[in-house]
Amino acid sequence: MLLFSCLTAAGVGGQTNAQERANSLRLQLEEVQTKLLELQNRLQDLEELLKTENIERSLSGIGSTHPEALWELRQRQLTKEKLSVQKQLNLLAESRMRLETGLAQAETDVYHQSAKVPAGIATSGVGVDGQTSATSIQRERRAPRKKTRMRALPISRQESLAAPKR
Repeated sequence: MLLFSCLTAAGVGGQTNAQERANSLRLQLEEVQTKLLELQNRLQDLEELLKTENIERSLSGIGSTHPEALWELRQRQLTKEKLSVQKQLNLLAESRMRLETGLAQAETDVYHQSAKVPAGIATSGVGVDGQTSATSIQRERRAPRKKTRMRALPISRQESLAAPKR
């Protein structure tokens, strides 16, 4: 009995580790998705700011002898920031894909570990105490099932089955 409880505890410990890993990956995935949304919003804002009329509007209160230079400088700054945000989005998208793959694997591991028979219980029919189990003996005695073919009913019989009774 002690051996069985120790082996069961070891199986539960493995399941707990897999479950913890799955939970950790879920949290990381949520964080990445939140960052993705923030960066996508920022990218949309930058695309709006990069429009010619918006750049001119942002520089309208600034007096300069060379307004074209200010306009080009502002456009370069926004373009550089946009490229940076796009790179971050690409990295986060790759990270999200890796996390989703890892999470799917972790969930599969949790499932397999929860469905696994504890190591202390033998499936060969011999239990922990060395005696054969009744279920394994029943399996050995059971005759293999015969495959039966379905045969077609005569047409008159089929019609009588399909016709509603009055």
